[in-house]
Amino acid sequence: MKRKTELGVAALMAAFLFTMGQAGPASAQQPQHFHPKGKLPSKYTIEKQRELRATLPFSEEKDFEEQKNGFIAAPAYKQIMAEAGHVAWDMGKYEFLLLGKDFDSIHPSLQRQAVLNMNYGLYEVIPGIYQVRGFDLANISFIQGDTGWIVFDPLTAKETAKAALDFINERLGERPVVAVVYSHSHADHFGGVRGVVDEAEVRSGKVKVIAPVGFMDHAIAENVYAGNAMSRRLFYQYGVLLPAGPYGHVDQSIGKNTAAGNLGLIAPNVIIEEPIEELTIDGVRMIFQNTPGTEAPAEMNTYFPDLKAFWAAENITGTIHNIYTLRGALVRDALAWSKYINEALYRFGQEAEVMFASHSWPRWGSARVQEVMRGQRDMYAHLNNQVLHLANQGVTVNEIHNVYEVPESLQQEWYARGYHGSFEHNSRGVINRYLGYWDGNPMTLIPLSPKDSAPLYVEMMGGAQSILAKGKELHGQGKYRHAQEILNKLVYAEPQNQVAKDMLADTFEQIGYQQESPSVRNSFLAAALELRSGIPEGASPKTGGPDLIRAMTTELFLDFLGIRMDSRKAEGMTFKINLITPDNSEKFVVEMSNATLTNIKDHEAADADLTITVDRSDLETVMMGAATFDEQIEAGKAKLDGNREVYEQLKSTLVHFELGFEMMPGTKTPDVEATEMNPFEQEPPARTDGG
Repeated sequence: MKRKTELGVAALMAAFLFTMGQAGPASAQQPQHFHPKGKLPSKYTIEKQRELRATLPFSEEKDFEEQKNGFIAAPAYKQIMAEAGHVAWDMGKYEFLLLGKDFDSIHPSLQRQAVLNMNYGLYEVIPGIYQVRGFDLANISFIQGDTGWIVFDPLTAKETAKAALDFINERLGERPVVAVVYSHSHADHFGGVRGVVDEAEVRSGKVKVIAPVGFMDHAIAENVYAGNAMSRRLFYQYGVLLPAGPYGHVDQSIGKNTAAGNLGLIAPNVIIEEPIEELTIDGVRMIFQNTPGTEAPAEMNTYFPDLKAFWAAENITGTIHNIYTLRGALVRDALAWSKYINEALYRFGQEAEVMFASHSWPRWGSARVQEVMRGQRDMYAHLNNQVLHLANQGVTVNEIHNVYEVPESLQQEWYARGYHGSFEHNSRGVINRYLGYWDGNPMTLIPLSPKDSAPLYVEMMGGAQSILAKGKELHGQGKYRHAQEILNKLVYAEPQNQVAKDMLADTFEQIGYQQESPSVRNSFLAAALELRSGIPEGASPKTGGPDLIRAMTTELFLDFLGIRMDSRKAEGMTFKINLITPDNSEKFVVEMSNATLTNIKDHEAADADLTITVDRSDLETVMMGAATFDEQIEAGKAKLDGNREVYEQLKSTLVHFELGFEMMPGTKTPDVEATEMNPFEQEPPARTDGG
């Protein structure tokens, strides 16, 4: 079946149009909800937001001064169109944030951050360093060399990156791009590279593309094995099904959201191998600091000694980042992250006069730079150390988020708030990194699945009506986390009970309104939307395109075939296949045994049942879906020597994953657009925007 990659908001928006002024006079005070079942903030949510406005340090406006500092100009347009004809980027849909209104459906701290992220246009960091902000989730930075631009992190999409380059050239004079630096291996920092450079100039060496060691491996591998699951979970973390507005998507903390354009990748021709390495490009001296295993598996900071400017990549962005990222990724090492920041503080921070990054806005002055670096260092170290301190006293993964407390001194600093990575899910991530998912109770080692345990709970609680009555009571008391505990059981036991799903959605919505982290907010609101209406269909941000598939190693492709293989279909199959790709001199043995597909590189089996010979370039055509393997055989581009039946057996075991699987029970709609994919077509890697 065709992997569903087109889930989104088009149909939803047609039916449930969000407006700011179509509901008569009342809408001037309270904007209309985008969904007919949507609820306004409850009195408990309103009271909580008011308490936060009274207790958080809103009188501190240093961020607003820094956010607008250096502004040069903004373009006349708010939308950037994709080459395919749809809107790739729309900053205008967030202008409700500039009305000067406090929205009780948004955590006050998050609303503040969302307003700060409305910076849009060209900014001077210092003479010779410029940023275009608000054209995508990340910033694109331009360093002025002797003859041209050195571009740091060319955004997610070709179209947004090209628009940024065109705009800076229009305002400051046209200069060629002489180099591109990928700070790390997430798509919003390399995906727009084709909008700023031509691949032929990179291959010739005329343009340098610089990346940290391990970049290509991690840019692809991090999001392939669980790519379908990560893509689906991304819809919750990033709220890509949610309309923009006070009741939906408001921000992503490190930017507004991700662009939906052409995502590409040009392989780097300069790799920073050493922990500290210096290069001079077009007269600009740069000292690179490799920081593997921090915000990305491959990442690096950069210091410009002649400009006294420190580039913090996505390691220091004015928010506590994800130790555990909700879309899915290996849990990061908070202690190592802290240590790399500490090294940067002592190596570069003592003399740096400005710190800028791939998200957020710069910080100026030596004291301010050191303050933010030190605070971020301490926060990651505290998160690691105090969580383990509590774990060593018996606090479990299922308790830590209710026990861990951030030092009050740091919670009074806006740059240390839990925006991108909430302290609740990050603290659980730290325990999971060291101790795993088990909380020490033998029952949780082999628990029933929720759909199997839920009917027992429902029966013991007196049935659906009893639960609905208690859920309504708890909801009416503002005890939303208590209400979700029992309503969630009912929804799992009775996934077609729309009354139960609507009540759980109402509960999730209030919890979502109260969240400071947009990732957590979006997850609750996205679940509420799907419980009310099912999984919407329409257009969504694209996953990785042809460049990412082409960049996959053959070994990674074969590994993923092992994941796509349905072992139930392979029972009793045993065979060996030699795969030879002459144009890159690779060879593999692919073996099926015990309903498991394995591969080994640089070996050839003397007793192979089948030998497949195909150029890697022709295999890529199959991987991208431009041709089937059968067509390549018929065209003479792939040669099979031996038992052809083995090839047919392998083909029969492969399945393609569908993106529209349920996150919440009873929300899946019939798949009416399913089509066949080529058996060996490679599903695109997931998006890793924003870490």
